[in-house]
Amino acid sequence: MNFQQLRSVREAVRRGFNLTEVAHALHTSQPGVSRQIRELEDELGITLFVRAGKRLTGLTEPGRAVLPIVERLLTEAGNLQRAGEDFARHDSGPLAIAATHSQARYALPTAVRDFRLAHPNVQLALHQGSPQQVAQMLLDGAADIGIATEALAHYPGLVALPCYSWTHSVIVPHGHPLAQQADAQQPLTLARLAEHPLITYDAGYTGRGHIDEAFERAGIAPQIALSAMDADVIKTYVELGLGVGIVASIAFDGERDRHLRAIDARHLFAVNMTRLAIRRGSYLRRYAYDFIETFASPLTRSVVEQALTAPAVEDDAL
Repeated sequence: MNFQQLRSVREAVRRGFNLTEVAHALHTSQPGVSRQIRELEDELGITLFVRAGKRLTGLTEPGRAVLPIVERLLTEAGNLQRAGEDFARHDSGPLAIAATHSQARYALPTAVRDFRLAHPNVQLALHQGSPQQVAQMLLDGAADIGIATEALAHYPGLVALPCYSWTHSVIVPHGHPLAQQADAQQPLTLARLAEHPLITYDAGYTGRGHIDEAFERAGIAPQIALSAMDADVIKTYVELGLGVGIVASIAFDGERDRHLRAIDARHLFAVNMTRLAIRRGSYLRRYAYDFIETFASPLTRSVVEQALTAPAVEDDAL
C-alpha cells in the first residue's frame, strides 16, 4: 500500500469517477491511475468501485466504508509533512486562505498586510468563492483557513469560529427619495424599500438569506432587479440608477463611494456573523495561528486548539 494508491482512490471520488481528470490532477496517466486502484483493491481483497466496462461509476459498499479511512490517512500524512516543515523551517512555507469576495475585498486587506510584514517568507495564496466553495476547498485540503458567513458552521468536518458580527446598509444615489426620507428622520421600513427595485447579493452570499427572511416574515415580495456576488458590482449599478442596493455595511466607504449615500438597515435585517473555519483534524503551522490572530485577535492559538480538539457538533442555532 502506498500514498499514490490512496490519492488515486480519493481523487476518483472527488472528480466524479472521471479517470481522465484524476490523471490530470495527479500528474500521471489514466492507465497509471487504474493500475494504482487495482493494486490497492488486490492488496485489500475488496472491490472499491462499481465499474461499467473500464469506467468507474460509483463506490461499492466496501468502498464507501474505506473512503473515510483513506481520507484520514492522507490528512495525517499532510499533517506529518507540515509538522516537519514547522520545525525545520518555522517561518517559511505556503498558506492558503479561502474567502468570499466581500471578506477578501473589505475585511482581509489589513490583516494580510500586517501578516506579510511579520512573515515575509510565507507564500500567501488567496482563493475566492461562495461560502459553499470555501467550505469545499477546506474539506478538500486546497485551503488551510476559510473565511465566510454563517454557512461554514453547518459542516461537521469543519471547525467554524465566530470572528465578528456585521449588518447591512441600504445604498442609494444622493437625492434619492429614501435619502430624502432619511434626512427628514423618517424611519426606513421594508415596505418603503419594496417600493423600489432592489440590487443585492446572490443567494448564498453575504447575508442574502437574512434579507430574504426579513421580507418573507413581513409578507412582502420585493422586486429584485439584479443580484451579484460582490458589493462593488452592486454599487456600480446603484450609481447608474437601476435600483436600491443592499450591501454589507463594511462594503461602504464614504470617501471612496462619495457619489452614493448609505442608510443604516441594521433594524431591518438580522445581524450576520463572519466565521473563520479550519478542517477538523488538520495540523496548522505556527504562522497559520499568527494569521488567524492577526485577522481576529480573540482567536488565540489556545482558543483555536481547544476548538480543534472538541467533538464535532453541527451548529443548528444559525
